[in-house]
Formats: sequence, C-alpha cells, structure tokens
Amino acid sequence: MRTKLEIRKIVTSDWFKFLQNQICEEFEQIEKGKSRSKKSKTFKKNSWKKSKNPMDGGGTYAILKNGAIFDSVGVNFSEVSGRFHKKFRSQIFGARENPNYWASGISVVAHMKNPKIPAMHFNTRFIVTSKNWFGGGMDATPTIKDLKEKKLFHKKIKITCDKYSKKYYPKYKKWCDEYFYLPHRRETRGIGGIFFDYKKNNWEKDFSFVRDVGLCFLDCAKTIITKKNEFKMVKKTKKSTIL
Repeated sequence: MRTKLEIRKIVTSDWFKFLQNQICEEFEQIEKGKSRSKKSKTFKKNSWKKSKNPMDGGGTYAILKNGAIFDSVGVNFSEVSGRFHKKFRSQIFGARENPNYWASGISVVAHMKNPKIPAMHFNTRFIVTSKNWFGGGMDATPTIKDLKEKKLFHKKIKITCDKYSKKYYPKYKKWCDEYFYLPHRRETRGIGGIFFDYKKNNWEKDFSFVRDVGLCFLDCAKTIITKKNEFKMVKKTKKSTIL
C-alpha cells in the first residue's frame, strides 16, 4: 500500500506533465493562428534519462523554434531521484538528515519574434528529502517598456495570490525582485513577478496554489501575446532591439 507521501509524488508529477502538455497545446494554437503557412511550427518533444538506472528518472523537453510568434520556447518536465553528494548535503533543506532526494517540476522559457512581446519565465517544483516542499515563480522581461502591460501582469498574479493570502503577493514579489536583482544595472530583471520556496505547512493548500500559479502563467502569456502580436515590428524598432 502506498504511503501518503508516495501518492503526493504521483499526483504532483502528473500535474506537472499535464501542465506541460497544456502549455504546449495552447502555444501551438497561438502559433497556428499567426502562421502564414499551411503548416505552422509545433513542439518537438524528446525524452531523457538521468542515468542508466531507470529508478533515477528523467523527463521530457519540448522545443519550438523559429515560429511566427515564438523565436524559441522550451517547456520542460522532469521527475528525478538520487542521493546528494556529501559536500552539498548541508546546503539542501532536509538533506543533512537524509541525503536521498526526489524532485519533479516544470519550467518554461519563452522568447518571442516580436520584441514588443516580453520574454517569459516560469517554473514550479515539488522536492522531497527528509522534508518536502513546493517552490517556483514567474517573471517577464520586456525589451520595450510598457507600463500598462506591467500593471496587467502583476494584477493577474496578485489576484491569484490573494485567493490564498493577502500576504503572498507582496512577499513573493519582493522575493523575486531581490532574487533577480542586477547589481551592475542597479535594477531588478525586467518587470519582475513572484518567486517562492519552502512551502511546506499545508500540502493541500500549497499544491492548489502551485496549480493556480501555473494556470496564471498560461493566462498571462496568452493575454500578453494575443494583445501584442497584432503590432507590426517596424525597421526602427527591430534595429534598436538588436543594438
């Protein structure tokens, strides 16, 4: 009979796989709607293994390149396990007590053809050592500043966070700003977003939040891309972004 933790591993891993497929399908639909050719670009999926031992796990990476909307986008899923090296155990939460680990997650990096559409990043994960917790976040990095877009992006994130706690958004926004701070520029990366880690006090609530963050990212991406892809890139804009 499976333990509660084993069931939780299966459920979270299944969610991350589902979300990977959902994001790929939604992005392909956006790509199809903008493509001038009869055959639009689609994701190419490849599986990988962490090692020759099947118990160590692996994952699937999905890549779409040189599309009408997406210059390059990767949507990656992984589920792996192993044992931390001695020199890393003191740095990983719960690894000092038990060096064995299991982890599953999804990550997205999307760069667009149109420089008026920001690059977008997202990831969520569930990690198990002697402890278990969720982490993740999302942010956007525009080439061209758009205050309305920034407000829309953060409004959607705040609505998602506020469903769980009014403290989440300011806390996780600040964490993101600090985590992705660029000292040489004395500024945060792009328009920011949220970043969170070590969510471990209420598994059901935390897993629900992680699912909603994933759906929020997809909603933000679709809304921004759909709104911006109608703007044509003039030569002056293209030249300035290359420079």
